[in-house]
Amino acid sequence: MSISGAINVALLVFLSLFFSLAIGLRHQVGGDWFAYSRILDQQSLKSLWEVLQGEDPGYHLLCWVVAQSGGAIYWVNTVCGMLVMAGLVRFCRTLPLPWLALLVAVPYLIIVVGMGYSRQGAALGLLMMGLVSLRNGRMAGFVFWVVLGATFHKSAVLMLPVAALASTSNRIWSFLWGGVISLAAAYLFVFDSADRLWANYVEADLQSQGGMIRVLMNAVPAAIFLFLHRYFELNPNERKLWWWMSVLSMVCVPLVAVSSTATDRVALYLIPVQLFVFSHLPFISRDPRFRGLITIGIIGYYALVQFVWLVFATHSFLWLPYQTWFSA
Repeated sequence: MSISGAINVALLVFLSLFFSLAIGLRHQVGGDWFAYSRILDQQSLKSLWEVLQGEDPGYHLLCWVVAQSGGAIYWVNTVCGMLVMAGLVRFCRTLPLPWLALLVAVPYLIIVVGMGYSRQGAALGLLMMGLVSLRNGRMAGFVFWVVLGATFHKSAVLMLPVAALASTSNRIWSFLWGGVISLAAAYLFVFDSADRLWANYVEADLQSQGGMIRVLMNAVPAAIFLFLHRYFELNPNERKLWWWMSVLSMVCVPLVAVSSTATDRVALYLIPVQLFVFSHLPFISRDPRFRGLITIGIIGYYALVQFVWLVFATHSFLWLPYQTWFSA
């Protein structure tokens, strides 16, 4: 590895550690802060067997271990933050402009999801590990990471069929194998609470504030990819994978009308579409000057996203002011 490459890796590690601690050591920041504190208290009163039999056993086991060690919610959040950042950095390193992809991740993936939805954030980080495996043609690796993510938030199993859809060889076997794995994972993580999930997310018609906006944030780069994917230099595995990820992102737009909350939560797992497309987009031009303009435009777009969320989002006050464990 060259000196510049070593410096780049060191900077990525430093940034990952910085954001992991920012996520983990926050104090009363994020919409679900007190809910996660209650979960930690509840798991501390259970036996190990009860914890493993419950919902989201990976997250609950983490809470149980922390509680038995005398730790606080900051420990749990830090581990979840490390999972988010480990998956994010590994995923970004496969992209042509990793630093641009990281910048794209800051407004929503890191700040809103990482600091607001600890369980689903950890699941998303593990999913991104899986996407790297799938990019390299390792379907079993993708399944492993997604199932592990489902132990933190069971909704992650909804991404398992992507493995079969993105297969470029032996499609029939891939669909059969992927279908069996998906059904098995769904049985383990979802079917036991399917009625409750349907009632909470669909029949109750819960409205996720800003759900349409967040779905459109995925749909815009998805539409760009579907129109311009021929100009992206990708291997067959990548092209098939991101074609389907883009299609799923577009499908989420009309589904918001059925249940904005359910669709919004599922769309969290499609956020990598933003990172992937905008990291590749400048290279559709052979003119370096035009590439620079596209890059500046992407940076400006996400700066605007961050500003609008901070100033106008209904629940942004739950993140403001940012406080840490040291100031508690």
